Amino acid sequence: MNKCLVMLLVASFVFACAGIAMADDAPTPAKLEGVKIVTADEVKAVLGQKDVHVFDMRKALNYGKGHLQGAASLPFKWTTENEDPSKRAGEFNLAVLPQDKNAKVVFHSDGPSGWKSYYAAKIAKEAGYKNVMWYRDGFDDWSNKGYPLEH
Repeated sequence: MNKCLVMLLVASFVFACAGIAMADDAPTPAKLEGVKIVTADEVKAVLGQKDVHVFDMRKALNYGKGHLQGAASLPFKWTTENEDPSKRAGEFNLAVLPQDKNAKVVFHSDGPSGWKSYYAAKIAKEAGYKNVMWYRDGFDDWSNKGYPLEH
């Protein structure tokens, strides 16, 4: 095969991969209708309270490396892929959420580009949960603040 053609194919592949990586870093929306966006300090204040459930939407492997104290692992799985994260679809086990739809539920993932927690909060709100909180800044913010982690 012609060297130029091979180089062109390799370059195309590299640029395509870079585009996908950049799309994964696209920030989530700054607000989500019907969902309260909370800060690290607000999450820290409610940890351990009765009827407050914190869910870590990251992969189980990342959860195992460290997570917010008392947070439950509830990995969000993509069911469709798209370069634009705002056009993806996914799911998680809704049965793990509390039966009481008035309970406070907090979702987080990696950080502002953590689409898994965005979609989890959106799905929970659409499922009728009334006190949905989304820690948009997520695990990266929590660990950068030096807040306690469980392993």
